[in-house]
Amino acid sequence: MEENNKTTVNEYEREPVPRQEWKGWKSFLGMYAGEHTAGTEFMIGPLFLTAGVSAFDLIVGLLVGNLLAVLSWRYICVPISTDVRLTLYYKLEKICGKSLVTLYNLANGILFCFLAGSMITVSATAVGIPFGMKMPGLNDTLPNGPLWIFIVIIIGAVISLVAARGYNSVSRFANIAAPWMVLVFIACGLVALQQLNVNSWEDFWATWGEGGEPFPGQPKFTFWHVMFFSWFCNATMHIGMADMSVFRYAKKNSSGWTTAAGMYIGHYVAWLCAALLYAVFLRSPGAVALLANGEAPPVSPGPMAYHAVGITGIFVVIVAGWTTANPTIYRAGLAFQAIMPKASTFAITLLAGGLATLAGIFPAFAMKLLGFVATYGFILSPIGAVIVFDHYLSNKLGLRPDYAEKSGISFNMAVMLAWGISMIFYYSISEINGIFLSFLTLPAWITCGVLFLVFSKLIQQNT
Repeated sequence: MEENNKTTVNEYEREPVPRQEWKGWKSFLGMYAGEHTAGTEFMIGPLFLTAGVSAFDLIVGLLVGNLLAVLSWRYICVPISTDVRLTLYYKLEKICGKSLVTLYNLANGILFCFLAGSMITVSATAVGIPFGMKMPGLNDTLPNGPLWIFIVIIIGAVISLVAARGYNSVSRFANIAAPWMVLVFIACGLVALQQLNVNSWEDFWATWGEGGEPFPGQPKFTFWHVMFFSWFCNATMHIGMADMSVFRYAKKNSSGWTTAAGMYIGHYVAWLCAALLYAVFLRSPGAVALLANGEAPPVSPGPMAYHAVGITGIFVVIVAGWTTANPTIYRAGLAFQAIMPKASTFAITLLAGGLATLAGIFPAFAMKLLGFVATYGFILSPIGAVIVFDHYLSNKLGLRPDYAEKSGISFNMAVMLAWGISMIFYYSISEINGIFLSFLTLPAWITCGVLFLVFSKLIQQNT
């Protein structure tokens, strides 16, 4: 199927998108609303509660952080996308060279697999309920038994096969699931409010308002943690410029505002609704007993949704995990195929699915999703600074933009040094001082861009 599509559909992988293919804002609205209302939301919302965040810090922090994310798409990613109208990968190849882009694709593909693995974990918590499966704990790293491993492998195999069938198979499933997923999250939130006996703002504040101490083994989150996390959890996509590949089709820069649908429906409403589901779960006898013993109750989306809305909750969690893992494995397969272009797309996607399934066996990727997502954005977003600084400043500073293409090199050392130094320096600061990585994403991004210009000046003046 995919090979036939290549003969009839031109994706303009190595040329600017022509004017007749440009699309209006409606083409992006549904895509962002659907993509950001899925399985990750069932994990991220509850994890905020485990970090002891207060209602004010969460509600206002998400409001501000998501606005900053939308502005990053609108004013950083989209203007360059509509100016050059190239995919991220082809634009990087022009600046960095093919060999360095291969390194980027490898990192991107592996991180995609880990993210997909965490969503396989999410679905497994729902599939395991009828079998009485023991759920992984909040601080668990290793699988807790053979039944868990078996269920994860079965789910991973099915999702991988769907992803390997190509984009049409992936998009068909997403288009079926996405429209009602938003309504389900809202319904779950309303049910949770009813079960918490919340009938007014005063009731809500009495239930959650002041927050509290984080659960054992979890960090304490404040307003600033919430704001920076919600701003940079998609850093790879906006300031990291990955969504150049999407917005190169936009007629106008104003299409960037459509990302607000994803941020405020998915990363605001859905996160809050999922957090409310977990608040209900924390009142269950098992969770109360664990807290009384000084143990952290598990964040298991399956039991959490089942406790609130019954069998429907099991089905919703399975589908939500699937709708995230499916396209993520597909994207990982594309990243790996860019490294091995002669390999079969079907086979390489199955390989990505196998890696994702292996990651899903280890619950740490899901249970530490806040930290993993922050790390993901921190690692890949500085490459976006290279594109932004090259686009706006190279000519003004007497440098040659798209240097790898114009000089015929396959590895631009200026990019590698800037990316590596900025990552290592700020990651070391994080580890030594215990600083949440989302706080350091913007400094790392700016530093990478500045170092890129400095090293480019040194290299280009000697060639």
